[in-house]
Amino acid sequence: MGDLTAKRLERKLIEIRRRLHENPELSHEEFETTAAIRGWLGEAGIRIAEQYPLATGVVAEVGGTRGGPVIAIRADIDALPIQEETGLPFASRIQGKMHACGHDFHTAAALGAALLLKQREHELPGTVRFLFQPAEEKAKGASQVIASGALEDVEAIFGLHNKPDLPVGTIGIKSGPIMAAADGFVVEVEGRGTHAAVPEAGIDPIVASAHIITALQSIVSRNVSALESAVISVTRLNSGTAWNVIAEKAVFDGTLRTFDEKVRLKVRERFEQIVTGVGTALGTETKIKWLVGPPAVVNDPKWAERSAKTAAALGLTIVEPKPSPAGEDFAFYLRETPGIFFFLGTSGPQEWHHPAFDVDERSLPIAAEFFSALAVDALEQLYGSHPDDSSSDAILSTGSQ
Repeated sequence: MGDLTAKRLERKLIEIRRRLHENPELSHEEFETTAAIRGWLGEAGIRIAEQYPLATGVVAEVGGTRGGPVIAIRADIDALPIQEETGLPFASRIQGKMHACGHDFHTAAALGAALLLKQREHELPGTVRFLFQPAEEKAKGASQVIASGALEDVEAIFGLHNKPDLPVGTIGIKSGPIMAAADGFVVEVEGRGTHAAVPEAGIDPIVASAHIITALQSIVSRNVSALESAVISVTRLNSGTAWNVIAEKAVFDGTLRTFDEKVRLKVRERFEQIVTGVGTALGTETKIKWLVGPPAVVNDPKWAERSAKTAAALGLTIVEPKPSPAGEDFAFYLRETPGIFFFLGTSGPQEWHHPAFDVDERSLPIAAEFFSALAVDALEQLYGSHPDDSSSDAILSTGSQ
């Protein structure tokens, strides 16, 4: 692409983001998205690491000409089954599908970092591996990337999520938990059906479910310390077919959110005890199906401190964000190798997963430049400085001349 000025970089990233936004694809369906990413990488002469096979998604690399460590940058590429209501001229062209979580933003930012790093590839004291990951919304993609072997030699990994409630130019960095473990549950309560006029002849699964659901709310207030955090939400309850019939069965489901693994296990243990105990006391039989989601995203303290220094050198406003109760499968990477997941301000009008979700595109070059600077700083931290003493400023100069 030739040398990237700041304006050229911004225009290119906006073009990429808008093309992705117009053509959203759901988890495991990102075939056209994958082809587009491969095309942009090819245009820039960035090598694709074909030794890490993925049905959808791409692994690419910059650097490595002089050996050295390997660090990774991850971007998720899938969209959501949401009908867009932004009214944007580049709104989704596909009915019922939308980039309502900003994965188009994340992908464009990572591509921007790859373009910047490619300009100084010969100076990199190691390899930057880009993981364009599928199926984050299903919490399956990170495990697929790990299974491909793409993380085996990685010594540090970095990822971002746009944050609509933070202004452009602000970055949220914190050590420790930043996003929650997200588990789901489905509970079946088996009773005995009867005529609604003679309830004593049956066992009412709706009454039993109501008692169970009420008792579950005591877990957070009575089994979780006030210094810790957990959420239990029952989001759906189905039972019955007629107004004058007591049903055979009721089914309810919902989610658990926690930030600490010990709390996560404790909450699940008490959940099972309450469902079984209350259900048995009311004469029903109960079954629990766990929908185990990603664990909490827990940032490495060393890389949190290092990334804050990188952000300060770029003149970004650094805040310590409140942890989000949303889930993120980046957590699986951090169980394999240390790193950090950060929030980048995008001054959005709505939160994630809203049909009117959008980002301020001025934050795109900021994200790309921070990613590239952090990559260089990480390589220097791991195995010394550049041979010509150029640091992240040399990389960033491609976007600031």
